[in-house]
Amino acid sequence: MSSTAERVGAGAEVGVGTWLHGVVRDVGAAVLAATAGMDGAPVRAVRAAGLTAVVSTAPLTEYGEEALRRNLENLAWLERAARAHHAVVAALAEAGPVVPARLATVHHGDGRVAGLLADRRAELAAVLDRLAGRSEWGVKGYLVPGVIPRTAESAGSGGAGAAYLRRRRAQLTAREEGQRISGEAAAAVHAALDGLAVAARRHPPQDRRLSGAPTTMVLNGAYLVDAGALADFTALVGALGERHPEIRLELTGPWPAYSFAEEGPAEPAAPGVVR
Repeated sequence: MSSTAERVGAGAEVGVGTWLHGVVRDVGAAVLAATAGMDGAPVRAVRAAGLTAVVSTAPLTEYGEEALRRNLENLAWLERAARAHHAVVAALAEAGPVVPARLATVHHGDGRVAGLLADRRAELAAVLDRLAGRSEWGVKGYLVPGVIPRTAESAGSGGAGAAYLRRRRAQLTAREEGQRISGEAAAAVHAALDGLAVAARRHPPQDRRLSGAPTTMVLNGAYLVDAGALADFTALVGALGERHPEIRLELTGPWPAYSFAEEGPAEPAAPGVVR
């Protein structure tokens, strides 16, 4: 699919594109009117093949291929764009299942979006069916410094001198041992939550600069949970936190199902590609 930039010539990105936020079964006029898109104006619906894409106008001077490649290197701009995009997806998720588009998915006009809905109707409808009555919850686990692994607390033979040596050895290797133990605890927590969730994903841990936490993240899990199982899921997170004091668990959500929309409308692509 050729891009707008290719059609108008390199360095001459003019006009507007269509920023895709997500796909739903349908959306009410009140939701559209109350939700601002990337240009600050209310989002709009593109309907085709029994599905609805929620989009906003994206001036190519800011959201075209070359402009996006520059702007995505600007952290302040990226944060503003991500917040605006997420606000639309979150508003849609409050009303029902939504297949979120990846950030910076810009198409060459509403007609291309309508064609996408028609071409991929079956898979998009299947994802919406799978997400109905479910939501995504995040569980993050952070290393707790100074927590002595239970395996190191067991008594051994040799009297007070041997006990001192064991304690000293544990102090010298506390960081490495703590990381090992917390890693095992994170794996156990994820496995237990996976057993109760409909689906689960274990994402790479976030850097401290992104997480804002004072200690290392060892678990960054996402879980698709049935509404009827949410109370049990929440209780299990609490129980696992008590069972594994080596890590501090943090439950977040509900979120739009970003982690479980593999058949979503946005293909993996280099930033700034205008479809």
